Amino acid sequence: MTTINDRTLPVFEAPAATPVPVRAAPSIFHERWWLDIATQGDWKLAMVKQNGEVIGEMPYAMQRTRLWRVSHLPPLTRTLGPVIKSVTGSEARQLHHELDVTGKLIEQLPDCDSFFQVLDPRIDDALAFALHGFTVSARYTFRIDWNTTADEAWKRLNSKTRNVIRSASRELTVVPDITPDEFIAFYDANLAARSRTNAYGDAVMRDLVNAFVERKAGMLLGAYGPGGKLVAAVGLVWDHQAMYYLLSSRAQDAHSGSISLLLWTGIGRALERKLTFDFDGFSSPSTFSFLNGFGAKLTQRLGVERHGTVYLLMRTLKRKFVPGRVFAPNL
Repeated sequence: MTTINDRTLPVFEAPAATPVPVRAAPSIFHERWWLDIATQGDWKLAMVKQNGEVIGEMPYAMQRTRLWRVSHLPPLTRTLGPVIKSVTGSEARQLHHELDVTGKLIEQLPDCDSFFQVLDPRIDDALAFALHGFTVSARYTFRIDWNTTADEAWKRLNSKTRNVIRSASRELTVVPDITPDEFIAFYDANLAARSRTNAYGDAVMRDLVNAFVERKAGMLLGAYGPGGKLVAAVGLVWDHQAMYYLLSSRAQDAHSGSISLLLWTGIGRALERKLTFDFDGFSSPSTFSFLNGFGAKLTQRLGVERHGTVYLLMRTLKRKFVPGRVFAPNL
């Protein structure tokens, strides 16, 4: 049993279940309904068939800006990449199969000024992309394996993270399954308080939140302070193998451990379901430091990108003449 503030919490145990080993089964971000909402219908599917059976798929979004035709990850879509039906046999046979199918998928991708995707973390190489002229780079996320016990996960937290979770648990009440309307209103209010706009798009985020809750493919957790005031909230989504930390928001005066407490609650829910908990990447040193406190395993995710000469030149000029701005590969 795990204790916080001398309160005994249940260990999140479920009957033993071993996930079926697959090289790259579809994630929630590959789901048709997810892509329909995230791209507002503007996506396509490269497909390879053999004897009438689909043996490879790769979805991609398309967007036209004033200057460019680009294919990047849609809003709130963390990873994509090819999904390939496995074959039996030697490692050499498997590699040949993966290179062949992935190559045929790549050949179906459109000509555009900029292409960028982050691959599902279960895809451990991007050789086929490299052989087709793509740049391959490493990105990272933190993951807690599905077969970790709650006690083990608690012990792996660093002392600072454990302390802020303990402190937050004394002051806040975690409520599962708050409504999408409450979550979105809270998220919007916190953006307004900071004079910011929704980077994902108001309509896309609202529709995705409603969809994953309605489909029971995600949940919204809220932390309430004195007087029943919502002070922090997170959105978690899952597929058959992992639960992902997707969204979060907190009031400016919220307890400093409010998000940590909600994430710890989410970790427990994931382990109870025998799902890997994926912190879903980080984009800054401060976020790395925060997530690193949870003692999860640093896991590589591969990025693949290919850009036209003029696009690359313009991006280089922006980097040179707009000091202080960070340009990610998907800009």
